Amino acid sequence: MVNSVRTAKQDVHPVDEILPAWQLGVYGFQHVLTFYAAAVIVPILVASALGLPHDVLEHLIEADLFTCGLASMLQAVGIGKIGVRLPLLQGVTFVAVMPMIAIGTAAGGGIGGLQQIFGSVIIAGIFSYFLAPHFSKLIRFFPPVVTGSVILIIGLALLPVAANDIVAGRGSNTMQDPVQLRNVAYGLGTLFCILGIQKFCKGFVGTIAILLGLVCGTLIAWILGDAQFQDVSAAPLLTVPTPFYFGMPSFRLVPILSMIIVMIISMLETTGDVFATGAIVKKRITEQDIASAIRADGIATAIGGILNSFPYTCFAENVGLVRLTQIKSRWVVAAAALIMIMLGCIPKLAAIMACVPLPVLGGAALSMFATVAVVGIQTLTQVDFDNQNNMIIVGTSVGLGMMATAQPHIADNFPHWAQIVFGSGITLGSVSAMALHLVFNHFMPETEKKSPKQLSLVSDISGHDNLTSFNMKEK
Repeated sequence: MVNSVRTAKQDVHPVDEILPAWQLGVYGFQHVLTFYAAAVIVPILVASALGLPHDVLEHLIEADLFTCGLASMLQAVGIGKIGVRLPLLQGVTFVAVMPMIAIGTAAGGGIGGLQQIFGSVIIAGIFSYFLAPHFSKLIRFFPPVVTGSVILIIGLALLPVAANDIVAGRGSNTMQDPVQLRNVAYGLGTLFCILGIQKFCKGFVGTIAILLGLVCGTLIAWILGDAQFQDVSAAPLLTVPTPFYFGMPSFRLVPILSMIIVMIISMLETTGDVFATGAIVKKRITEQDIASAIRADGIATAIGGILNSFPYTCFAENVGLVRLTQIKSRWVVAAAALIMIMLGCIPKLAAIMACVPLPVLGGAALSMFATVAVVGIQTLTQVDFDNQNNMIIVGTSVGLGMMATAQPHIADNFPHWAQIVFGSGITLGSVSAMALHLVFNHFMPETEKKSPKQLSLVSDISGHDNLTSFNMKEK
C-alpha cells in the first residue's frame, strides 16, 4: 500500500504537484515580492508622462495588480487551450511603455489619452489570441538579428523615461532645465542602494533588490520631507476594479497597429520565457504549448484593456526565481496570482505606491531598463556579423529607433496616422528590424546570402531571460 502511494506521487510531474497550503502561501508571496516593483512601474511611468492626477494613478495600479492576478491564474492553471500550465507569472510588458505614451500624448494626454490606449490594447489582445496558433510558423522571421535589435532598442529607448523621472522632468519630450541636485541625489542614491543589495545580498533578498531600493529611497525622501503619504488615509479600504472606469475606449487604426506590433514583440518574449521555464522544470515544450501561452497573453491583454490596464506577457524575473528556488509547482504561481488579485482590491496599497517620488522611481527604472539593453546585446552576440546584411539590419534599426527617441518632435509634421510610429523609438526601430530582415535576408536570391549561424529557437529568444542571470545554452 505504501509503495503504491509513493508510486502515484512519483507519477505527478513537479509542475503539477500541489504543495501544502502554507507552502503555497509562502512561496507564492515570494513570487509577488520579486515581481511587485516591476509590476507597478509601468502604470506609474505612463501616468507621469500623460500628466494624470494622483487618484487616476492609484486606480491604474489597482487595476494592474488585479489583472496581473487574473492573467497569471489563466496562464498557470489554464482553461481548455488557454494557458501553458507552467509556473509563469504575468505582468505588463515594458515593450508597451513608449508606444502607449506616444498614443496617449498624440491624443492630448489625460483621460482621452487613456481611452485610446485601452481601445488599442483590447483590439491587440484579441488579435494575439487569434494569431496564437499560427505564430509558431512565423518564428523563423524573428531570428536573433531581429529579437536582439528589438530588445536593445527597447532598453535604450526606455532610458530617457527613467532619466526624466530622476530629474523630476515635466514630460518625456521636455528637456529639464535647471536640474535640482536633490532630485539627482534621490535617483542615484536609489540606484546605488539597488547595486549594493545585488552585490552583497545573495539568494532571495538579492532577487527583490529593486523593491528594497524603492522602499529605501522612499523612506529617505519621507524623512527629508519630500514624500507625502496623506492621501493614503483618504483611500478606501476595499474596492473592485470597474470595467471601463474611465469611459468607453476609443478605437483608432494607427494606435491599434502600433499596439499590435507591441504584441508581436511580446509574443517573442513569451515564447522565450516558455522555453526557458520548460528547460528549468524539465518539461518538453511543444508548438501547442506556445500557442496556449500566447492565447493566455491575448485574453489577458484584452481583459486588461477592459479593466483599465495594459498589455500582458510572461515575466522573466519570475522565471529566474523558479530556477533559483527549484520550486517548480505551477500552483505556487496560482497562489501568487490569488495574492495579487487581493492586493488589487486594496486601494491603500496602491495609494502607498503612488507616493513614491519620481526621482526614486527613476533610479529603480534606470537599473531595470539598462539591463534590458544589455540583454539585447547578449542576444546579438548570437548573430553572424560576418554577414554584411546583419550589420545593415542592426545598425539601421537601432539608428532609426534612437533618432525617434532623441528627437521625439520629429514626428510632429507627419500625417496623424504616422505620428505614433515615428514618434516612438521602439515602434519605429522594431518595424525597421522586421522589415529590413525580410528585405535583406529573405527576399534576396540565396546565392547573394552568406550562411548565417544555425541557432535553435531557444537560443534565438531566450536571451531575454538573462534579466535574471539565467542563460539558456544549446545542448
